[in-house]
Amino acid sequence: MSVHAATLRNSIATDLMGTAAMATDNGQFSGRMHANAPVQAVLRQAQEELRGLLQQRADLMRRIGTVKQTISGLANLFGDEILSEELLHLVDRRPSGRQAGFTQSCRVLLMEAGQPLSVREVCARMGDRMPDVLRRHKDPLASLTTVLNRLVEYGEARSAMDARGRRAWEWISDEAKETKQAETVSL
Repeated sequence: MSVHAATLRNSIATDLMGTAAMATDNGQFSGRMHANAPVQAVLRQAQEELRGLLQQRADLMRRIGTVKQTISGLANLFGDEILSEELLHLVDRRPSGRQAGFTQSCRVLLMEAGQPLSVREVCARMGDRMPDVLRRHKDPLASLTTVLNRLVEYGEARSAMDARGRRAWEWISDEAKETKQAETVSL
């Protein structure tokens, strides 16, 4: 158990013991709200922490994507031979022996695209580069749409309409995030 989980568990136990001390002489709680107040406080604290951790994860995934885009761009310019074996695996340019995950494959394709892609374009690229990943799905377009929308929810990608009025997704790099924040501040 992590130190933080142990601390949270001890906090709950301490709060609940305090609740037990609030019982009246006849052993009854003076009110249900009083009995639940410590638990609600702990739940609020856990919710705030979870929200913060999810934001950190989204920020970290954007940063990882930015670094991978940079490395992949350099490899595209100078050839994969400039990358070590480990780096090839880290940027998903060399098979690792195990099957790539569907979500991770979508991340890689969006990162490398550098422009918004429709679900059909993502599907075509995945079919070219990762056909085994695509074959595992009965309805690849539906599966891709679900994963791409999930990446938007995670804060890793954004969705917009393309020139033909169809949805397209693009990776949000750290630079794009900083530009968006600067635009928001200047408004």
